[in-house]
Amino acid sequence: MLRWVALLLCLSTPARACDLALLLAVDVSGSVDRDEYRIQMDGLALALRDGIVADALIEQQAQVALVQWTGASRQRQTVPWTQIATYADVLAFADRVAEDPRVWRNYSTAIGEALVVSRAALDQMAHCTRRVIDVSGDGVSNEGIEPATQREAMVQAGITVNALAIETDATDLTGYFYENLITGPGAFVATARGFEDYPEQIKRKLQRETTRQVTELRP
Repeated sequence: MLRWVALLLCLSTPARACDLALLLAVDVSGSVDRDEYRIQMDGLALALRDGIVADALIEQQAQVALVQWTGASRQRQTVPWTQIATYADVLAFADRVAEDPRVWRNYSTAIGEALVVSRAALDQMAHCTRRVIDVSGDGVSNEGIEPATQREAMVQAGITVNALAIETDATDLTGYFYENLITGPGAFVATARGFEDYPEQIKRKLQRETTRQVTELRP
């Protein structure tokens, strides 16, 4: 009898709503060598396994996916939308990110077109309360549409764009991302001082990105 009651309670409890859809957009342009690609994917997977990040994703019943991007017409969603409801989901998604094979190696940097592809992917997640594109890259856009031209479309869609600037030369990439890329309430740029600093900074960025608005979503 108790088993039937428990079953009925489970069936009558509505599914938790998705509070966050997070699209991870990773730079695989020609300026990123084999070792640097590995640092990005391993670092991102490690950051996803971080306890603070994992707890926040589960709490928000998040949907998470990954896009690889480089030059014009070369952007692809390589890890599909995955619902994060348990720690097992987090670990499985992180493993898939770490194992995601690189699609391109020797092309330019088309950040604007990466945004277009990412926004289209987020159209599938219209039911999520908050939708965020997390762009990481090591250079300014040098091909395709300018990223700043996508800001209005992001605002209209209710999408926030945050960025991680991987500084590798004298270019003020952090400033460029502030001026041309980030969009939406509370949007921010994090800075990695070279690829060796990427794992630590992507962890901090995801902690901020996934937990910053949790309390605001509660009544």
